[in-house]
Amino acid sequence: MRRFPEPIQNCVAAFARLPGVGPKTALRFVYYLLKLPKADLAVMSRTIVALGERIVPCTTCFTYGEADTCDICADPKRDRGLICVVEESRDIATMESTRAYNGVYHVLGGTLNPIEGMTPEALRVRELVGRVSANPDVREVILALSPTIQGETTMMYLSKQLAPFNRTVTRLARGLPIGASLEYADEITLGDAFKGRRSA
Repeated sequence: MRRFPEPIQNCVAAFARLPGVGPKTALRFVYYLLKLPKADLAVMSRTIVALGERIVPCTTCFTYGEADTCDICADPKRDRGLICVVEESRDIATMESTRAYNGVYHVLGGTLNPIEGMTPEALRVRELVGRVSANPDVREVILALSPTIQGETTMMYLSKQLAPFNRTVTRLARGLPIGASLEYADEITLGDAFKGRRSA
């Protein structure tokens, strides 16, 4: 492979650390940046530096914000009796876009996957159990994890960990999406659609 000047190599290496970005894509990004005016590069670099300097994890729910307590946890209108557990901070934006939920969140930091080192100790399970046990006002914990093998395993594990506290533990309903054909539905999704049926 051609040897590039050190600044290019360093930038390629930095981009290649992003998820889903290989060396070729990283090199394409760098060459795109080299075509930009220096003022645009300066703006981009300042925004990345500001990300590291100004954004911190919330000490309660572990999402990202500009203060130790995020906007959602600080909002007195939120229902603190409901905790929605999500895998990553970005999932909160998806949940909020529905405008169907007014509780608080807990960012787990992933799902159980021992092969990749994602054990209960690597996730924020202890912090979730601590929140539930310390707050008698919590009446329901909603497990909003992806319906993958790892997500299912994590939800079963969390249900067992939270069982001693006698709180309601629920999970998001699953079923057929609008416009889907029964022909292409897997057995698990179709089974869940039957279990979650309601009057027409």
